[in-house]
Amino acid sequence: MAHLENLVLCRESQVSTLQSVFGERQHFSFPSIFIYGHTASGKTYVTQTLLKTLELPHVFVNCVECFTLRLLLEQILNKLNHLSSSEDACPTHITCETFNDFVCLFKQVTKAESLKDQTVYIPPERVSGMLLPLPLRGPQTTLQKPVIKEVLDKAEYLRDMEANLLPGFLRLQELTDRNVTVILLSEIVWEKFRPNTGCFEPFVLYFPDYSIGNLQKILSHDHPPEYSADFYAAYINILLGVFYTVCRDLKELRHLAVLNFPKYCEPVVKGEASERDTRKLWRNVEPHLKKAMQTVYLREISSSQWEKIQKDDTDPGQLKGLSAYTHVELPYYSKFILIAAYLASYNPARTDKRFFLKHHGKIKKTNFLKKHEKTSNHLLGPKPFPLDRLLAILYSIVDSRVAATANIFSQITSLVTLQLLTLVGHDDQLDGPKYKCTVSLDFIRAIARTVNFDIIKYLYDFL
Repeated sequence: MAHLENLVLCRESQVSTLQSVFGERQHFSFPSIFIYGHTASGKTYVTQTLLKTLELPHVFVNCVECFTLRLLLEQILNKLNHLSSSEDACPTHITCETFNDFVCLFKQVTKAESLKDQTVYIPPERVSGMLLPLPLRGPQTTLQKPVIKEVLDKAEYLRDMEANLLPGFLRLQELTDRNVTVILLSEIVWEKFRPNTGCFEPFVLYFPDYSIGNLQKILSHDHPPEYSADFYAAYINILLGVFYTVCRDLKELRHLAVLNFPKYCEPVVKGEASERDTRKLWRNVEPHLKKAMQTVYLREISSSQWEKIQKDDTDPGQLKGLSAYTHVELPYYSKFILIAAYLASYNPARTDKRFFLKHHGKIKKTNFLKKHEKTSNHLLGPKPFPLDRLLAILYSIVDSRVAATANIFSQITSLVTLQLLTLVGHDDQLDGPKYKCTVSLDFIRAIARTVNFDIIKYLYDFL
């Protein structure tokens, strides 16, 4: 449909596939669908838009918010109860502890008695249909068995819950004898989900990354009404020329486009240039795009602070933000974890004995230096390191005795979330997870000064 094509750009193939899998309202849909792809590839947006446009009854649950089994099951049941109850009635809160209780309560919530305004025919050979009050498409009531869609976003978190949860969701249509489809949205492939004991295989759909042409089309679609589409498209072309090699996240690019557009059109507003004078517009916005390159992904400053930078032409490091370069606020042990990660990324593993082991004996640098090692490690970039090496360095540089508790591991995870560390391996690999430190030397020196740690004497490049 034309309206759907205007809402969802550059995802025609995926929308067509999903519409084919959903089928007609009176058809039994596929029991489970697994949709995967990288961040900002349109999985959640396409699914939500398609379900709303087709007016299909559905519940949407984020597995990050529902981090326990009880929260997840109760969220689904209460949303279903609210969906099936009348507008005047006040649905009661449902509590649920186990998946067995969930199946029983699921059947109760989706009983046909809740449909008071529709005539429903149930075939005698099967009690079927997730029957919910739907908007009618004419003066007469159509006899149909609507399919309800249960969407679980960030589904990779289901792997950390009970072992029977994922197989149960995949077979929910069979267990409840209802016309229900479970849609799992994730950033990792299905092979990482499949239990060792086996399970029902879902329909798998992949959302590829947007190409530069797709990003150009999507971002150009957001042009302000006071400017022409060609003028904004030329700006997006310049923006992608600068950031596409380092950032392909649609959300981040859209954020950068909104922040820097006022500087791009500033000469036009002042009457110093026309919309077609692209060279002059580029010269005006170029230094601001270079500044914005320092804050890609990190979001080190707020939008209001960035506007202040644009007006005052100040340096981002001079602003006191939540995590500006010279004013980093991290937990005490997180600072040492970050320092240890930097040392593990830029020091060869064979030098750990020299720097962190007591009574290592006299070892000259010439014994370490090989003929082919003429390039600085800082020029080659950070190297991946295993978690064991990170913890070994951490225990060596912290003055007090540190135990490998859940608190330490949660702080490592927080540094990955803040993108100060990058996870380059996963827990299910044979050699364990590996990390990289992504911060600069100036950044880590600012961190080290807050804990009175001289990092330079532990760096191999500065020996």
